[in-house]
Amino acid sequence: MARPTPDTAVDLAGTRSGPKAVTRRRSPARSAGLRPRRWIGWLFVVPALAFYVVFVLRPILLTFQYSLYTWDGIGSSTWAGLNNYAKVFLDPDLFASIVNAFELIVFFSAIPVVLGLVIASTIRRIATSRLALVARTVIFLPQVIPLVAAGIAWSWLLSSTGLINQLLGYAGLDGVTRAWLGDFSTALPAVGVIGAWVLLGLCTLLFLAGMSKIDISLYEAARLDGAGPLREFLSITVPSLRQEIGVCVTVTVIAALASFDIIYISTQGGPGNATMVPGLEIYYLAFSDRQVGTASALAVVLMLLVLIFALPVQWLTRNRST
Repeated sequence: MARPTPDTAVDLAGTRSGPKAVTRRRSPARSAGLRPRRWIGWLFVVPALAFYVVFVLRPILLTFQYSLYTWDGIGSSTWAGLNNYAKVFLDPDLFASIVNAFELIVFFSAIPVVLGLVIASTIRRIATSRLALVARTVIFLPQVIPLVAAGIAWSWLLSSTGLINQLLGYAGLDGVTRAWLGDFSTALPAVGVIGAWVLLGLCTLLFLAGMSKIDISLYEAARLDGAGPLREFLSITVPSLRQEIGVCVTVTVIAALASFDIIYISTQGGPGNATMVPGLEIYYLAFSDRQVGTASALAVVLMLLVLIFALPVQWLTRNRST
């Protein structure tokens, strides 16, 4: 009987079961056959990637390029370097628009998040009643109303002869009435109230969706330990909604910093520059004053501010949830 060759011995050993079994190597022809399949997967990504590059990355790069020049949008441009960025922070009007956007964060973000948590917790307690369905519908209604229509409606309500002043007059508070959107001291808070009204429904529904995932036994155990509604809210509801709170804070902060529609419809940045925000300032600089370079620099600064606020919130939410 002929002795087995080394290759045959390896094959015989490979057929044995156990830790010493030798696995078969994938043939080069088979590996080469899998490569086209991988490329086919990438082909499905190409349309979305091309759309993202053309309509997102390319405008960002062009905006940064324009911010380095002095240009009116039509004629020849002149190299300006970082002068446009210096103007954003040294010009009182431009810097004031950034300050106004930060003030709007209180109304656009803090109020909807806090009120949304309270309202969602209240609706959860009456979830079995028809009142809960009506409350969810009414609170979410501003999300389906166009912002232009919302701005016009609130302009009527907050005018000197609007419903708000009429109600104050019926309550005997005639001395408090004023043109809320036309007064230097109340115009920005009035715009903030409109933004809070619009974003409250979104935050409330997000919190309600998050509360549906909380184990009911946690609340039952807390009640057995003598915890009241406030303790349940602070010790169970709020910690369990960490991710939802992070999403709401991110969305509302971006809405405050990039606000445009409501302010343009209701005040157009007035009275004076009391309600001027970066988004509206960029529009005026680029299309009215023909200062494309300065407008682009302010747009880049605005984008960086959004990233500075949004990325840490997302990172903290993801880090603590693990």
